This record gives sequence, structure tokens and C-alpha cells, in this order.
Amino acid sequence: MRPSRLDHPAMRGTLIWRVIAVLALAPWGASTAADADGPADFVAKFAIEWHGITAGYTTLELTHSSANTYTYKSRNMARGIFRLAFPDVISQTSTFTIVNGEVRPATYHADDGEPDSDKAVTLRFDWQTRRVTGTAEKKPVALALESGTQDTLSVQIELMREVAAGRSPKSFWLIDDDEIKEYKYTREGTETLDTPLGKLETVRYRSEHAGSNRVTRLWLASSLGYLPIRAERSRAGKVDFGLVIRELKTP
Repeated sequence: MRPSRLDHPAMRGTLIWRVIAVLALAPWGASTAADADGPADFVAKFAIEWHGITAGYTTLELTHSSANTYTYKSRNMARGIFRLAFPDVISQTSTFTIVNGEVRPATYHADDGEPDSDKAVTLRFDWQTRRVTGTAEKKPVALALESGTQDTLSVQIELMREVAAGRSPKSFWLIDDDEIKEYKYTREGTETLDTPLGKLETVRYRSEHAGSNRVTRLWLASSLGYLPIRAERSRAGKVDFGLVIRELKTP
């Protein structure tokens, strides 16, 4: 854990995934039902709750950049005294396509405000050769691609597509810096949440990696195409931080 970054790998997007994301309203749910249509564009804002205090905000933006290519961006901003803990914007960008009903990441980049810093991660996915290559925190990456492997942003889109299609995913292969790990997903039940978007019925999922004491929980709103509207991460049973939706804009 890097205290100076409030646990940098998680703040890069694990929480949003593996902790959270955001999606459009009814158009998202309708579009995911058919492979010919992709997710609708959106911009969403979440509050970062750290040990019960609002430490900053995360903005997520999904755009349809070409015929079957999408760009998904995440930016974290600290507020007040928390700028001392993570002074730079922590950003992520993922490009992906949807092939045969499956989200396939093409490129992924994450940095702490300095694209060439020691924290930067740049990955390229080659689905013909089934290899992912690049660098992660100055270390070379060259790994075989398991079917369905996602990056920390694209997995959010794949999770929502699966649930919207009536399936309950059990696990996803996820590239985390220079490793590919399997994350288990468990449906825990339903819950109604009061949010700035109104009272919403949600399905709660639990995500975890074997051998880790970290657990992430996601609340997916059924009326919003199973958009995650809340997420929490806990260590050894104690919640340390989470994301809560504040705003959602669609075309």
C-alpha cells in the first residue's frame, strides 16, 4: 500500500470498478440487449468517500469514437487537505470494441498526472496473437491473453452488459499492472438506495481475488441499465473507502 496515494492501484479504478462505473439511463439497458448496438455515451460524477469523509470526486466519461470503438475515461480529483495525500489527477483511459457480444479492450493507459512517471501503465491488447504488451510502473508487460480478459475500466462495461442480458457472472480475468488475475463475483441480493438520482432498486455484487483480504461491493441500479451507483472496498471486514454517485448526464 502506498499511503501517499491512498492506495494508488485501487484509486486508479479498482473501486470503480472492481468498484464502480456509471452508465446511461434507459437507453443503456436497451442497447445492451442487442450486440448490434453499443452502450450510450454518458458523463458521471461520483464522490470518493474515505473513512466516512468526502475526499474528492471521480468523473467517468464514455464516448462512441467510431463504428465499433469506444473510449472510456476516468479522472480522480482530491479536495481540501486530501490534495496532500494524492496531489495529482489520477487518470485512466481505455479503448475497446464489442465483438460477438463480448467487450474486448484494445488499449489502456493510467497515470498520476504525469504520463511518463514511474506510476504510468500503458497496455496494448492484440486479440489475434492473444498477447497483451506494454509497461506497468516501468516494468515490461508481455502476457498471454485469457479469453474475456479485461482492463480495470473495460470490466465495468462487461459486467453491466452481462447483468443486463440476464446473466450472473461468476468471475472475470483482469489485468492488474503486470499480472492477470481472476476476480470472483457473487450476487448477494437486492437493496433500495436513496440517491441524488432518486430512490433506486439495486442488485448487490461482491468481488474478490483469492488470497486477498480486500472485498469490493457494487450496487447496480436495474432501472439505469445496471449502472453501479455505489461501491465500497473493505479490508479484513472494515470499509476503508467507496464511491457514491452524485451526477449523471446523457445525450
